Amino acid sequence: MTIVVTGATGFVGRAIVEQLSAAGERPRCLVRDAAKAAQSLPAAKVDFVEGNILHAATLDGVFKEGDILMDSSFMTANLKQHGEETYYNVNVDGTANLIAAAKRAGVTRAVVMSGLGTKADKPGSYMQGRYLAEEAFKESGLGWAILQPSVQFGKGSAFFKGLADLIKGVPLVVPIAGTGKETFQPIWVDDVARIAVMCLNDPQYDGQSYPLGGPEIFTYAQILDHLMATLHVKKTKIPGPKPFVMLGAAVMEAVLPKPPITTAALGLFDFPNTTTLDSVAKPFGFAPQSWLTYMQANGAD
Repeated sequence: MTIVVTGATGFVGRAIVEQLSAAGERPRCLVRDAAKAAQSLPAAKVDFVEGNILHAATLDGVFKEGDILMDSSFMTANLKQHGEETYYNVNVDGTANLIAAAKRAGVTRAVVMSGLGTKADKPGSYMQGRYLAEEAFKESGLGWAILQPSVQFGKGSAFFKGLADLIKGVPLVVPIAGTGKETFQPIWVDDVARIAVMCLNDPQYDGQSYPLGGPEIFTYAQILDHLMATLHVKKTKIPGPKPFVMLGAAVMEAVLPKPPITTAALGLFDFPNTTTLDSVAKPFGFAPQSWLTYMQANGAD
């Protein structure tokens, strides 16, 4: 049995690969460029196979009978859409290609990385793509476990790095999208990876979606305050009307290759990005890391 990891060079994927390798597993990582992937993954402890989930023909030979799929290939809301790299193409069509290739090879189980608050939405939207991807796994005939974390922190977190860059980059003030009262429950990426490995190793977790959050709930304004304190920055928070902030995000998407925030990411402010405080301890038996404690030891980014 081999675990095949998609999205292995991404934020969550790297953490999963590192934990699998540390546990003595030798995962097979589906990547577009093996030489490039070897720069960010423990190359001596993994096997690389090249392919692209957007192109079904490249997935032949990726899987073998008895493999388990760890799908962390979702295009996340912080990423700018460009060319064929759209939320729908990657998260819907790419997922369909991946499932079909896995089933042809005899794969029977999958663990899927998603996010909190997944629901049906308008066609073409980020949230709709995520919803359809989850539904595809549920209807695939594979055993599945879906992980739905809140915003994740850790080295390389796009969410928190984007906020830190916003705080440092805008003079005098920090713009707030919406009211600042929107809530989040940050969870450590290594805790999410630990849960993924538990699900990969134990089919008792199959057939359920797992909303995941850390031990603290913060408003968006509180998150900015804690980041500013850690960065030793004092600025005034200025709430902005959502349409105005969305326009600003759209402009940044148009002109910047890696905008600090996207219109899709702002959609995460439309609902409480939280779950129960025992969402990790109850099903998985351990206490998750505190974001504040992590920042005290590691800084804001």
